[in-house]
Amino acid sequence: MIRNPEMVLIDVDGTLVDSVPDLAFCVDEMMRRLGMAPHGEERVRDWVGNGVERLTRRALIGRLDGEPDETLFQRAYPIFLELYAENTAVRTHLYPGVREGLDWLKAQGYRLGCVTNKAEQFTHPLLKTLGVFDDFAIVISGDTLARKKPDPLPLLHAAERLGADPAKSLMIGDSVSDVKAARAAGFSIVCMSYGYNHGQDIRAAGPDAVIDALTEIENLLD
Repeated sequence: MIRNPEMVLIDVDGTLVDSVPDLAFCVDEMMRRLGMAPHGEERVRDWVGNGVERLTRRALIGRLDGEPDETLFQRAYPIFLELYAENTAVRTHLYPGVREGLDWLKAQGYRLGCVTNKAEQFTHPLLKTLGVFDDFAIVISGDTLARKKPDPLPLLHAAERLGADPAKSLMIGDSVSDVKAARAAGFSIVCMSYGYNHGQDIRAAGPDAVIDALTEIENLLD
């Protein structure tokens, strides 16, 4: 584990914030407008983590893998986007310990960045509403670059922009996508135990460490 990383990148959904309450509300309202049965928050929780287009497709077929009828998706996706634009941060909240963890990292002088697969039109308003946008020197959303996690490009882009050595940088996330991106970029990777990993224990993905709250990061870095 890196004791003094040159840069710390942090994921959003499932790491900084629990966005499932808003996402599930939008999924279920979309399903109702389409004349289909809603799914409920617990099922939606297992589908989150790869962006809202993928979430919409999963909701339409009611499972993690597979593809819906494309005509149905083309009807559904604009409905979801409209709903989520109005409900990005209505029910979403920071996880316990996030504010304190960010404050500690900043107090130690670590350069912080945010890397998420959430589109910028949702990422920026969400982080601003929850009061954490200004904590980050760079925010890379799912549509900022040509590729998103698990591709290493967003992490390497952040390292280049902030002048950090990837081999001396840390990613904090919650999913196998974060682990794959970090490994491919040469980063160390710490995962949250509580996040969105499609119902699977993140320990199976082999991160360098797993913590239960962001405040525990000081035990790994200090």
